[in-house]
Amino acid sequence: MSVIIINPNSTVSMTEAMLAQARRAAPSQSFEGWTSHYGPPAIQGKKDGESATEPLLQLVDKASKSGADGIIIGCFDDTALDKAAAISDCPVIGIGQASFHYSALRNNRFSVVTTLSVSVSIIEDNISGMGLTKFVSKVRASEVPVLELESNPKKASEIIKSEALRAQKLDEVSAIILGCAGMVEVYHEVEKELSIETI
Repeated sequence: MSVIIINPNSTVSMTEAMLAQARRAAPSQSFEGWTSHYGPPAIQGKKDGESATEPLLQLVDKASKSGADGIIIGCFDDTALDKAAAISDCPVIGIGQASFHYSALRNNRFSVVTTLSVSVSIIEDNISGMGLTKFVSKVRASEVPVLELESNPKKASEIIKSEALRAQKLDEVSAIILGCAGMVEVYHEVEKELSIETI
């Protein structure tokens, strides 16, 4: 069976972008990408996360029962991660969770550059809940809406680059974590500008 990436929002192109990146990163692993068609078009804040939860959990249950080797929640807010893990027979990981632990295991102090300020407290709470607060300097909002990452990637990448460079200069960190699944579209443009690790 495959590792199934479940996008809790309903934007199919974002699922496809995550799936393509996963296949590039781990070509020997089989991946599938599932889209939650009953979720909101983007998850921007607590209200969107709440509305995405029930349809996401239905897909997690389906993936688990179909024999998935693992499930990746494809939203940086780690939408309903604890609930998803509780109902699944296979491992469930969130992309935010994975990023924070990856950086911490490398003993990197990091800052996060996310989309909108409405997500900052959610991400901070997630980091705190994982016991990783000592590794984070700051969670920064670029104020780029999630869907603009696809509709206008050039403009989005310029804004995100600017915020990432500010973090590199001011935050005393050794890694910058891009805090949105949709930032897979601008990752390489941002990475080229930084002299520290980009996750």
